[in-house]
Amino acid sequence: MLSLSHQFIVPTPQKFKLGSSSVVALLQSSSWGSIAEPTSFTNLAGLLQGHLPRPYLLQIHARIFLVGAHQDNLIATRLIGHYPCHTALRVFHHLQNPNIFPFNAIIRVLAQEGHFFHAVSVFNDLKRRPLLPNDLTFSFLLKACLRSKHARYVEQIHAYIQKMGFLSDSFVCNGLVAVYAKGLNNLVYARKMFDEIPDKSAVSCWTSLIAGLAQSGKSEEVLQLFHEMIRQNLLPQSDTMISVLSACSSLEMSKIEKWVNDLSELIDDSINLRETCQDLVDTVLVYLFGKWGKIEKSREKFDQISAAGKRSVAPWNAMISAYVQNGFPVEGLSLFRMMVEEKTTRPNHITMVSVLSACAQIGDLSLGCWAHEYLISVGHKGTIRSNQILATSLIDMYSKCGSLDRAKEVFQHTVSKDVVLFNAMVMGLAVNGEGEEALTLFYKMPEFGLQPNAGTFLGALSACSHSGLLVRGRQIFRDLTLSTSLTLELEHCACYIDLLTRVGCIEEAIEVATSMPFKPNNFVWGALLGGCLLHSRVGLAQEVSRRLIEVDPNNSASYVMLANALASDSQWSDVSELRLEMREKGIQKQPGSSWITVDGLVHEFLVGCLSHPNIEDIYHTLAGLVKHMKVASHCQLVYYY
Repeated sequence: MLSLSHQFIVPTPQKFKLGSSSVVALLQSSSWGSIAEPTSFTNLAGLLQGHLPRPYLLQIHARIFLVGAHQDNLIATRLIGHYPCHTALRVFHHLQNPNIFPFNAIIRVLAQEGHFFHAVSVFNDLKRRPLLPNDLTFSFLLKACLRSKHARYVEQIHAYIQKMGFLSDSFVCNGLVAVYAKGLNNLVYARKMFDEIPDKSAVSCWTSLIAGLAQSGKSEEVLQLFHEMIRQNLLPQSDTMISVLSACSSLEMSKIEKWVNDLSELIDDSINLRETCQDLVDTVLVYLFGKWGKIEKSREKFDQISAAGKRSVAPWNAMISAYVQNGFPVEGLSLFRMMVEEKTTRPNHITMVSVLSACAQIGDLSLGCWAHEYLISVGHKGTIRSNQILATSLIDMYSKCGSLDRAKEVFQHTVSKDVVLFNAMVMGLAVNGEGEEALTLFYKMPEFGLQPNAGTFLGALSACSHSGLLVRGRQIFRDLTLSTSLTLELEHCACYIDLLTRVGCIEEAIEVATSMPFKPNNFVWGALLGGCLLHSRVGLAQEVSRRLIEVDPNNSASYVMLANALASDSQWSDVSELRLEMREKGIQKQPGSSWITVDGLVHEFLVGCLSHPNIEDIYHTLAGLVKHMKVASHCQLVYYY
């Protein structure tokens, strides 16, 4: 029995915004005796509508006991909805003759808090009474099943639903689709239930099946359902779009053109669909064009999305992601700045993952820190600790910007650590020259119940390479080659070869390159060439450079490194011939670039590029600095003599 004090203190209207003078007057009313008439219960039930501050709720509950209204089913139903499950169960069990509504309310609370077996127990109690479950009963019970993943219980509930004749109810069928698709990953049953839904006008049933298919990597089936939704003029919800865009991310490159054409034709062929679904389809096309590498087309579709369509975060996320993934971090950050300034929608954690990736690409620590602080300020501090993707992005950004202490702090505060998070931290330590610490973390993974994967071994080998840990690197590479659960990949060999060449074991590195079960690529030959130049093996460097050009003929870096090798040996005629060859093949050296952030705006500079809007001021200032340097240098010479 719920224990509540009978001492009654009426809250003031100033203390509780919901406590209007009429409500307070009702609570203070002396016309209510110790036992009220049932007709008076309606007033108390009315007080329980909407959100209530807890002190206010407890005072209403005390009044309910005082007037003997605690056995009223409507009042009990509303009380149950206001309490967490442990208190809600006490309210429910105190009822002597509950009808279907308190049963539904307690099953709903238990489902929301993930107490599957308690929900089933209450449902079994319901079946033993002369009461009949309704569509809401099954809907709430199926939501409890969604988290439980107990197939046997789901099948029993499904059978009971069929026995009670609720398979013709679209509401209940949608719950079954969600459980089979998202909870049990049984896509065959999910599709069967979806096909049997009599009325598919509810978008939620499409969303459930699309989400299940997306989770299972069925990208084409997701896009087929999305295509059919649009054809039937059904507007996808934001949850639907998240699953559709997730499916696009795993779509095979060979399939992108087909779906770009199919979705474009769908909209072009119908004026009605253009009026209702254009923005949604364009959002998907923004993402597909970005994945395809056609960044201009992606931006073209983004600009066609209406102002109303851009109130959703989805098109902004798709376009920012397209820029960042295609190597245009500055453009991605500029679009993010526009998004924040226009205030049409708020960035979410998906937006911030792309922003953090852009910051990592250009090394913008200040903007990365701002993004981190923004996430905390809008209430995502808990999300960072529990969301491995967001935490991994922060660790990657801080590591690439050289702020290892902040990266470690994020890693330590992340509650649920997975292999990907460990990989990011190991690699972050590796590239910052903290090889010993990276390997310590590598060997600690089993303590967290995690086993290193191929990415972890790559990070460990990289740590050995950057810190010159030859003996440890040889052991790790040997462990990897002998592993029965992991497969040696070309990237592992390239990293190990890089380690060998850095420490001067050139012959051993060549032996690994020629004996490994892969054809050497540009990274392998590039690592060998770097080692040859580092250790003055000019003759070998020339041969390796030619091999590098063979596998990557359009990369100017290959020619530049070979030219440097020839120049270091004073072979100037060969250098001239190589430069002539570059001109004949139309190969141009990639210009160097740099970024600087001023007042939150990122400025990019390319060697020889005069397109910056302030280029005249920049050159004028530069000329002034050169002049001051010459004067200072001249004064020093005069003073010396």
